[in-house]
Amino acid sequence: MRGKIIKGIAGFYYVNAEDGNLYECKAKGKFRKDKKKPLVGDLVQIQRLDEKAGNIEELLPRKNALVRPAVANIDQALVVFAAASPEPNLNLLDRFLVTMESQAIKVVICFNKIDLVAEEEIQRLKKIYEPCGYELHLISVQEEAGLEELKTILTGKTTVLAGPSGVGKSTLMNWLHPQANMETGSVSQKIQRGRHTTRHSEFFSIGNDTYLLDTPGFSSIFVEQYEPNELKDYFPEFSSYEEDCKFIGCVHVGETVCGVKQAVQEGKISKSRYDNYVLFYQECKQKKRY
Repeated sequence: MRGKIIKGIAGFYYVNAEDGNLYECKAKGKFRKDKKKPLVGDLVQIQRLDEKAGNIEELLPRKNALVRPAVANIDQALVVFAAASPEPNLNLLDRFLVTMESQAIKVVICFNKIDLVAEEEIQRLKKIYEPCGYELHLISVQEEAGLEELKTILTGKTTVLAGPSGVGKSTLMNWLHPQANMETGSVSQKIQRGRHTTRHSEFFSIGNDTYLLDTPGFSSIFVEQYEPNELKDYFPEFSSYEEDCKFIGCVHVGETVCGVKQAVQEGKISKSRYDNYVLFYQECKQKKRY
């Protein structure tokens, strides 16, 4: 019998099966032997043991799979950061964007808590990310501003909801799907970081053919696994200016005649984005050396 993993906790996988029932399943030992791990969002073949339990016998082919958050078979990612409280960590956001670009997964960027910042800060965020081609939503869950528009982009798709702790992800999830009854937490005033209110990835149906995967907050993402010379391909705003580079295969770091570096100087590419690119490039290069 086929089904989809909608939740995984402590070695148990909860599979929504084609017979309409939810089964608590264990993965067979062969997956560990083959170094395969079932992910939330996986389509699987299960053996039914009784009306509530089963075993996962086979993982069906994946459309895609992410390491962080650990999910499979998604159409797009909705990454949520706060515009303030806590201050947005754009280095962390850019790391997330790189991982999504490397898998060719569409990303929608959402900045929450815009009621806490001035218009000048809103325009700064727009100036950084709109030239990259990302769809950008500026919302306030607290004031229910911009939420209806956000909801329309989820319709008919499987979306992973991701972002650091304390940015209002769980509160947004509650608004999008009140039945989820997600636990919400306040941001620690002392460390300006949210309590981890979502402890596992879970799959929710929020409409016809519309699914949302809520995931635990992340505080770090590594990019050292990429080849240094491929990293530029994961910054989509670079491509328009690469024809002005003197050398084919220019990596836009040490070269003197470089269209991308010129675009940064002219304000066409965000210096914040470019500085993070150089930092990631050095991280990848350092990793490959050892």
